[in-house]
Amino acid sequence: MIQVEHLAKRYGSFQAVADVSFAIERGEVVGFLGPNGAGKSTTMRILTGVLVQDEGRVTVAGARLPEEGRAARRRIGYLPESTPLHRAMRVDRYLDFVASAKGVARGERRAAVARAAAASDLFGHMGARIEHLSKGYRQRVGLAQALLGDPDVLVLDEPTSGLDPNEVVRIRELVRELGRAKTVLLSTHVLSEVVELAPRVLILSGGRLVADGAPHALASAADRTLFVRLRDAAPTALAELGALAGVRAARPVPSATGTALRLVTDAPDDVAPRVVAWAHAGGHVLLELRHESATLEQVFAQRTAVRDERFAGEVRR
Repeated sequence: MIQVEHLAKRYGSFQAVADVSFAIERGEVVGFLGPNGAGKSTTMRILTGVLVQDEGRVTVAGARLPEEGRAARRRIGYLPESTPLHRAMRVDRYLDFVASAKGVARGERRAAVARAAAASDLFGHMGARIEHLSKGYRQRVGLAQALLGDPDVLVLDEPTSGLDPNEVVRIRELVRELGRAKTVLLSTHVLSEVVELAPRVLILSGGRLVADGAPHALASAADRTLFVRLRDAAPTALAELGALAGVRAARPVPSATGTALRLVTDAPDDVAPRVVAWAHAGGHVLLELRHESATLEQVFAQRTAVRDERFAGEVRR
């Protein structure tokens, strides 16, 4: 449903997106991740026909962008992070207006609005002014407008941003339900949300795609680490542990008690006895030593740590 090949976009001399390629099949829910300035918003705006790429080929639901932009936009529902709602309008009248703008025939609009309202759980609020709704229900209105015209593809940008915990749960349930019938590209900074909703993630950093795969597969391929906590360790402990055979990096970790370190290693089972021997030989009190399983947060940090500059790199899958 979405095919992106060698996508590139510049703003003057700034390379916002560089040589990005990926494909999303019908019925997939894919998390779209990246730090601020990574190129996510630019990519989503190109996919939804808001921007035109400088280079590359983009096809959405069989329509080429920008050449077949009108046809593509009919197949896409877009929820931007800040949905531009007409707050003085009633919900039903606003959705009718959007349906008209999307080309839904007059005789079909009432049914189309009803379907979108039902999918977004808006019944009981259709006669309310948008300005009187909670932020959670305004997000539902944004989802409903994205669903008008029964698009095959949904692009959702931070759909739970700024919502209270109860509203977050409701919006996640709606996204999960929508993902059973539609292709969904979900951009969010809440990584636990991605783990819960998306079987696959794309990570952008520095305008480039740096990871593509299932969260558990990316975690399995991530750097392995040992967590070490010492009582009142000497200032040289970080350098000494970093110099142990098999340790690729030693990083300090904030800790309320003692000195905490994280050791990056390809062989944690081999390194752990060396840490114990080092502590014994140096008279250090070892409070904690454990192997850490990588999380999506750690994968995200590792893949984006050196991507602030716009430079080339390979996708690890």
